[in-house]
Amino acid sequence: MDQDNTSEDESVCPSEEPSEDDHPCIPPGLSDGESLEMLWQLRDQRRQRSPNLPETVTCLTAPDGSMLYLVGTAHFSESSKKDVARTIRAVQPDVVVVELCQYRVSMLKMDENTLLKEAKDINLEKVQQAIKQNGLMSGLMQILLLKVSAHITEQLGMAPGGEFREAFKEAGQVPFCKFHLGDRPIPVTFKRAIAALSLWQKARLAWGLCFLSDPISKEDVEKCKQKDLLEQTMSEMIGEFPALHQTIVAERDIYLTHTLRQATRGVESPSSTQKVPAVVVGVVGMGHVPGIEKNWEKQLNISEIMSVAPPSSFGWVLGLVVKGVVAGMLGYACYRVGGSLGRVLLSAPTVQSVLESLRLTPA
Repeated sequence: MDQDNTSEDESVCPSEEPSEDDHPCIPPGLSDGESLEMLWQLRDQRRQRSPNLPETVTCLTAPDGSMLYLVGTAHFSESSKKDVARTIRAVQPDVVVVELCQYRVSMLKMDENTLLKEAKDINLEKVQQAIKQNGLMSGLMQILLLKVSAHITEQLGMAPGGEFREAFKEAGQVPFCKFHLGDRPIPVTFKRAIAALSLWQKARLAWGLCFLSDPISKEDVEKCKQKDLLEQTMSEMIGEFPALHQTIVAERDIYLTHTLRQATRGVESPSSTQKVPAVVVGVVGMGHVPGIEKNWEKQLNISEIMSVAPPSSFGWVLGLVVKGVVAGMLGYACYRVGGSLGRVLLSAPTVQSVLESLRLTPA
């Protein structure tokens, strides 16, 4: 289930301490094989054998001797971006794996200003897209979580995912480095999370997300990198919504462990067909680090956490009722404005899109 994305053509930021080796020149007259071997040796020279890494980095070893440097981050943190850059520059990895899936990969190539605008602008089109992609209940929950992200964005003036964009740029500076998307597809996570909650729990969660207004400071975000504070927060979440923690955190811990272990397989040297131990950097939220450590040497069954149960009869009926209410409101609006104006209203692209999304499909 890995998703790959090369970072060769992405613009990168210059190193904090530029050196002559940052942009090596290949001598003319070398064959392709000789050029590859030269770049391989150059990366090996840059790679620090005993790197001095940030405290947020956890080192894990694979059976074949491959090394994983797992960087635990806070998603709205400037210092997390520095931790990621420092780690990648020090270990010169073969693979960088980030906590993203193909549905969120667009944030890697968007600039901060665009992301800030997108995070704050939750409009009808986004609601329709979320419902069409994930179903009614899961789509509405995604919109509520986007609202939470927009609240944090507005409070901090900072777009989420800066550490992933930093990893993407830094990977582009390392010869032969591959860039992998390591997270479970978000529609699967949302659908399994919604299915695990009772109707009352869904209502409580939605209510809490709708009325989120507590101020958040950059200091609060940095505290998320402290494992003791994070464990306390996780404990509170388990007590409030244990099923939600299982699907959004614990299951993704398993999936991330699986993709990270796949990345830590030996790599082939250009000069031989023999595989050598790989060096991998993983970039994940700090909340996933304990779970990845716990699962690192376990036998994992990924198929169990990728299945999505069909909607219950009650959920389908509830979705039908909600869709009916929305359709009724549109019909009443047309009646109030009169026949001719009503026809104009119904022919509007936005209304047509809404009606398209209200077709009787399972929620």
